[in-house]
Amino acid sequence: MGPFGNFALSFSIISVLSGCMTLFGFGLVTGGPAVMLWGWALVGLMVLVVGAALAEVTSAYPVSGALYFMASKLGGPRWGYGTGWLNLLGLMGGMAGGCYGTALFAGAWLNLQWGFTPTPERTLMIFGVILLLLATLNLFGVRLVSILNSISVWWHLGGVAVIVGALALVPSHHQPASFVFGEFTNHTGWSNPLYVGLLGLLLAQYTFSGYDASAHLSEETEHAQVSAARGIVRSIFWSWVVGFVLLAGMLFAIQDYAGTMGSATGVPPAQIFLDALGPTAAKALLLVIIVAQLFCANAGLASASRMVFAFSRDGALPFSTTWRRLSRRTQTPVAAVWLSVAVPFVLALPSLYSTTAYTAITSINVIGITPAYAIPIYLRIKNRHLFRPGPWNLGRWGVAVGTAAVVWVGFVTVLFCLPQTRPEGDALVNVNSFNYAPVALVSVLVLAWISWRFKGKRSYGVPAENFDRSASTYEDEVV
Repeated sequence: MGPFGNFALSFSIISVLSGCMTLFGFGLVTGGPAVMLWGWALVGLMVLVVGAALAEVTSAYPVSGALYFMASKLGGPRWGYGTGWLNLLGLMGGMAGGCYGTALFAGAWLNLQWGFTPTPERTLMIFGVILLLLATLNLFGVRLVSILNSISVWWHLGGVAVIVGALALVPSHHQPASFVFGEFTNHTGWSNPLYVGLLGLLLAQYTFSGYDASAHLSEETEHAQVSAARGIVRSIFWSWVVGFVLLAGMLFAIQDYAGTMGSATGVPPAQIFLDALGPTAAKALLLVIIVAQLFCANAGLASASRMVFAFSRDGALPFSTTWRRLSRRTQTPVAAVWLSVAVPFVLALPSLYSTTAYTAITSINVIGITPAYAIPIYLRIKNRHLFRPGPWNLGRWGVAVGTAAVVWVGFVTVLFCLPQTRPEGDALVNVNSFNYAPVALVSVLVLAWISWRFKGKRSYGVPAENFDRSASTYEDEVV
């Protein structure tokens, strides 16, 4: 990949047309327009701080293992091992959340086109088909992934321009600025407006994730010490700008707030398109979003599979010899790709019985991957005497920016472990409102501890910076 391809990878994974749209209904419930827009501005700024701190460490260690490699170098094997497991949880949660969101939009499009009823079972079936499609695309090698990511950048920019332009020009009625920037709504069951507003930050924080992909594919990027670092920062900044425009355009075009939240399609943005533009335009714009979401998920799978490959190459996963196998023809980690679609499918199974499972899946992404971002930054601050900056660095601001990043990550990690909705009656939570993201986090940490105690501390050391390619095995297969 060239510098643009590396930037395009992270920009595609952040994907404002995926994160903003799939959690748009969640935002309408948890604070409404005011929280969605001002929360986007705040979270985007803080994520830019996190991204800058992470980019500095990436410039010093541009290796596929990325976060866990950095942690191993700066803090030792135990830190690296734990970071790798958190990173893996976050990437798998991101794959599950992104692809499931795409399945929801695909179901809405099918509903408009043929009256298809998107039941949980049917949505899970669509979700499985999407995972299989993405796995097939990724098996053709990194060149195809890079080409698709480059197309994805222009698709996202063009898609946002078309959506916002249509919503600005076509409808005869628009909401006033006081509504878009000041309307607060609460349909969570919780009475504390501050708590509800903080929950609403999930929309932005979930969207701003996955930018570590620039680091994960650094070994396949030209001039990675600079290109990968710039890819992280630029992808966050441009997503911040484009996402704000998209959210504002959607909120100005809402015709019926209650009807949008209770849309028969199950997807509030689809209802906005229907009310403002009519069924033909609504179906066309939904297709634009679905294709963008597929681009996002395809890039996410590339990142997740490289993480599985690198972690296995260093002997950190069970059955590592299987997951580190490469195709002789494409150099693609085939088994790692299949594992990276199988685990997200399992994570999405609770959606069959829980109405809040999707937002819980997105929380898994946030509370898994966000702490993994902070650990190498924290170790860079704690062991600053060991850190040797790369060509892209923050200079004397490195410690201050890193400290702010770590504090923010700690805050959002705790926040998204809390219950997001409250059921009617006296109960604080029930089976439908329970946030099982902390369960996933604790389970992975326990699994990592057990794996470290009985295997990892003997088989896993600080990875070599100039790794031996022979550590990977090759297999012949037909793609």
